[in-house]
Amino acid sequence: MGALASQEGTVLLVGAGKMGGALLEGWLARGLAPARIAVSDPAPPPEVAALIAKQKIAHNPDPKRFPAPAAIVLAVKPQAAPDVMVSLASWVKPKTVVISIMAGRTLAFLEGTLPAFAAIVRAMPNLPASVGRGITVAVPNKRVDGITRALADDLLAAVGAVEWTDDERLLDAVTAVSGSGPAYVFLLAEYLAKAGVAAGLPGDLAARLARATVAGAGELLHRSDLDAATLRQNVTSPGGTTAAALEVLMAADGLDPLLRKAIAAATRRSRDLAG
Repeated sequence: MGALASQEGTVLLVGAGKMGGALLEGWLARGLAPARIAVSDPAPPPEVAALIAKQKIAHNPDPKRFPAPAAIVLAVKPQAAPDVMVSLASWVKPKTVVISIMAGRTLAFLEGTLPAFAAIVRAMPNLPASVGRGITVAVPNKRVDGITRALADDLLAAVGAVEWTDDERLLDAVTAVSGSGPAYVFLLAEYLAKAGVAAGLPGDLAARLARATVAGAGELLHRSDLDAATLRQNVTSPGGTTAAALEVLMAADGLDPLLRKAIAAATRRSRDLAG
């Protein structure tokens, strides 16, 4: 039984797309009773709709008939925020914590559209949350206390690790590194397969090798207490094949400066989107 089972109050999930659906599955797996959950979404994906029906979770409930939520999780697209925030006001009570995973929507924006007393957490999860292996960085506003922070942490931890910071400015770099990061890893697998084909491997074999290698290395990194640099060094024999490849990748014009440039570009874009 997870930590959520011991938390009190109800949870309102606003938006049940990929990330919202992943959170919902995580909460149920962690022991949050279906009767304590409500989902507000006019048209959830079929698999989420089936889960809502199977677990008899309140769907689009009337605020007058559903208990005031201890937590509201905003998982809608940023462009839908202005309309959603208007309808949300009646749900927010003095002891409610509002957790937003909307990209680019700042604490200032959220505070400007919610009651002045609202405790708000802005969070940035990433795609592996869909398999329970995500990582989320969260930043609280000044209204968040120990109780509301603990509840927010438990809800976010249902899909992976949670890191906290008081500096909201870091979320642009967080978005660039972990938010967009899975795409970089997928690109590595894609290019690794292409390089294998160029070296003479059949396409289907190269694709399987690349997928299994990236997935396996990621799992090894996850399980090991060693840092990435040490793991790399441990599989690199002097003068061997790995060393020959790393000499290219670690050259002055290799992967390091290219990735720094990519992260900088993503960070700037995140700031632009946030206004």
